[in-house]
Order: sequence, then C-alpha cells, then structure tokens
Amino acid sequence: MTMRPDDGPIDPHHIEGEDSIAESEAEAAEISTPEQPLGRMGKPLNRRSPFLIGMAAAAGVAVTYGALQVVIGVQDILILIGLALFLAIGLEPAVMWLVKRRFPRWLAVLTVFVVALAAISGFLTAAIPVIVDQATQFVAKLPTYLGEIQDHSSTLGKLNDRFHIESLIQKTLTSSSSGLTSGLLGAGQAVFSAVTNFLIVIVLTMYFVADLPRIRAAGYRLVPRSRRPRAILIGDQISVKVGGYVLGNLLISVVAGLLTLIWLLSFGVPYAALLAITVAVLDLIPVIGSISGGVIVSLVALTVSLPVCLLTLGFFLVYRFVEDYLLVPRIIGSAVKVPAMVTVVAVLLGGALLGIVGALVAIPIAAAILLLAEEVLYPRLDNS
Repeated sequence: MTMRPDDGPIDPHHIEGEDSIAESEAEAAEISTPEQPLGRMGKPLNRRSPFLIGMAAAAGVAVTYGALQVVIGVQDILILIGLALFLAIGLEPAVMWLVKRRFPRWLAVLTVFVVALAAISGFLTAAIPVIVDQATQFVAKLPTYLGEIQDHSSTLGKLNDRFHIESLIQKTLTSSSSGLTSGLLGAGQAVFSAVTNFLIVIVLTMYFVADLPRIRAAGYRLVPRSRRPRAILIGDQISVKVGGYVLGNLLISVVAGLLTLIWLLSFGVPYAALLAITVAVLDLIPVIGSISGGVIVSLVALTVSLPVCLLTLGFFLVYRFVEDYLLVPRIIGSAVKVPAMVTVVAVLLGGALLGIVGALVAIPIAAAILLLAEEVLYPRLDNS
C-alpha cells in the first residue's frame, strides 16, 4: 500500500473527486422541488467574454455554412414541400367554408380532396382519349404537312424557304442512334420524375391541409408573445391572399381553356381540344403563360390559312387584355392587390430562380412582401 505524504494511506477503492461529486449530489437533492424538479437556472454566462464571443462567431459561421449545404442538397425536396404547403393554404378557404357549415374538419378535408380528385379524374378521362385521337390524326397527316413544306407555293412552303424548317427536321431525325436513345431515356426519366413529384405533392398537400391549424399554431409560437397577436393578423391576411390567388388562378385558367376551345372549333382549327388544354395549363403561369399558349395555337392555325392565323393571334391579344383588366381584377385582384409592374418583375424573378414553380408562386409571395412592407417596414422608417 502506497503512502500519501500528508494524508496517510490511499484507499485503492477511493476515486479522486468522489467527495466533491457527493457534495454536488446532496446539493442537487436540496434544490429539487416539486415546482422546479430540475432546480433553478444558474447565472448566465458572461456574454462579453472574448472566448464566448469568438466561439459564438465561429459556431455561427459553421452553422450557417452547414445549413446552406443542407438546403442546396435537398433543394428539390424543399421545393416540393413549399409547393404542397402553398396548395394547402390555397385549399384552406374551401375547407373553412365547409367547417363553418358544421362539417367536422376531417370530413371537410376529405370532401375537398374527393371533389378535387374527382374533377381531375373526370378531366383526364375526357381529355386523354381526345388527346390520343388528335395525336394519331397529327401523325397520319404528317406526310401531308411535309408535302406542303416542299410545295414552294403553299404557306408552309414559303415559311420553309425562309426559315429552313425541313432541314431542321431532317437534322433532328438523322441524329445518331445513341443520341436518340439517350433522348428517349431522358424523356422517360423526366416523365417518371414528373409523375413521382406530382404524387408526392398530392400526399404532402393532403397532410398539410389536415394539420394546417396545428402548423399555423406552431409557426405563431415561434413569434415572441408580445408581438404574437399582430403576427397572427398579418399571417392570416397572407393566407387569405394565397388562397384567393390559387382558387382564382384555377378559375381563370378554366375560362381561358373554354374560350380557346370555342374559338378553335368555330374556325375549324385542328386539334382544338388538345390546344385548349395546353392553353389552360400554360395560363396557370402568370403573364407569360397565355402568351406562350397563344403563339402555339396561332402556329397551328397557320395550317388552316394565314387569315385564320392572324385572327387567332388577334383573339389571344384581346383575351390577354380582357384577362389582365377584367378577369384578374374581379376574380383575384381584390385578394392579392399587386401592381402590374410588380407582377411582371416577380414572375420573371420567380421563373429565373425556381422555373415554373417559381413563376406560379411569385405573385402571392410578392403580395406577402408588399403587405409586410406596408405594415412593418414603412411605419418604422416613417417613425425613425
């Protein structure tokens, strides 16, 4: 047994520091009360300590960098989640309309989704046979169109002489087999990815709509209590804007598709149903959607005659004016209230950043930013 100079023999079973631990355990038992089982909080650390300042700065940089890397790595999933939440907020007015009529919330959510899925299923049931039939007709008439391209006296022949359409088609068809195979594989992957993303968005939207009150409450809990009432008012107003925009945009797209179908049937333009569906889908994209659809339809109308093409182009110009100054202000203008210039800039920026999804959500996001600026930023600047 070894000896300690001052304290005598050392107990081999004694652990150094055991006495201090025992004292701390006794003190812990004393400060634990029924009201505060874990005791009172200790004094805060000195935030002015150079060591803590340096550690906090380094940790902030590391956390920010790590968060950015995580966001970049899962940005596709975050876009789908954001789109599903956007659609859930858009469907919330319909759910609340049923809840106010004494529907249980689960039944209201189920009813809205059943109606929405029934509408989509009915649309696809009616549209797919027409699309397949008209696509088959297009393939059957393709040799006729190619013959007209080679006829220098026809309208298509004159366009071919000017823009060399036939040579572009031949270059596409005579590309390497590996390029064609890779193109087909790429198209197949794109279709599979689109279908998968669509199903993910549908499922997420269903969950978000069902749990939206809980999500809303959790979001407002992150706001300090002193500012929570005003945050609730502003947040609910933003939700109203998003909901009004989503439902209004869907209604306007349906109107665009129906008017296009009536116009094309009146002038005997081929593939009327397929083109009307294309216009309705593209019209969901603000500003540029209906313009793109009008260009496509006008090019197809050129196969009938040049006057019909010009009339169709004029129809879409008039419709663009009616949509901007009559339909949008009456249907979604009162809810969103975004100036025309801000709308164009927001759509361009949203499309550049996030593609079609960015263009779709750009206007309600711009409306939310304008509301926050008017209610928070401008008053503080005026009083500073």
